[in-house]
Amino acid sequence: MSHPLSRNPGGGLTRTTGAQPRLIERPAPLREAVYDALVEMIITAELQPGAHLVENDLAAQLGVSRQPVREALQRMHTEGWVDLRPALGAYVHVPTDDEADQLFAARTLLETEAARLAAEHAIPDQIANLWELHRSGEAALAADDQDGALAVNAALHTHIVAMSCNKVLADLIGSVDRRARWYYLQMARAHGKDGWDEHAELIEAIGAGDGTRASDLMRRHTDRTREMYHQWRQKAAESAGHGDDVVQPNQP
Repeated sequence: MSHPLSRNPGGGLTRTTGAQPRLIERPAPLREAVYDALVEMIITAELQPGAHLVENDLAAQLGVSRQPVREALQRMHTEGWVDLRPALGAYVHVPTDDEADQLFAARTLLETEAARLAAEHAIPDQIANLWELHRSGEAALAADDQDGALAVNAALHTHIVAMSCNKVLADLIGSVDRRARWYYLQMARAHGKDGWDEHAELIEAIGAGDGTRASDLMRRHTDRTREMYHQWRQKAAESAGHGDDVVQPNQP
């Protein structure tokens, strides 16, 4: 089966690249499954910002009818993933710098509190799991496995959030982090060595039960992501202005 189709700004069909398309499994609530699939395709750039989303094409690609696709697009419009243009249809939203800055600021506040709470509630087995994830991340980095390192990075942050023992906070972070992935996946695929060194310091602070230090380290760690994003955007704009290739940093 071919990759998803979207309409480019000129009106033609563009075949997107990326992982092989997935068919929706029927046991899952169909609206949710279609929504999740389309959002993931946007996050991973299978559907590019500004792409025209054609209901028939997406429905055929996912193996569903047009109705759940239409419902998913309406929800995605409400949540800011998609723009609906009168008489033109649905288009993948083009993120702005202000949106990214606001999102990263919210992520910093939430994850800083999660780190503080994690330090208060941490037990030895959880700390051991964090160190195991850290070793896996460094191994992936050494092997130049960018996708693997990115996955481990997400798992480490998710584990810290779970250790906070605050379900409301976890739900809020989950929502914010999903959208944050859309921004920082554009600039890099994995953390560099500095990012994993920061993880090590963070784990040490959580393991020591030092909530103040853990929150401070997490704040600096997530703030650096925001700084790197803006640096990347500036370089991208400069490169576009000179017709050069975009230079991407090696860490989000």
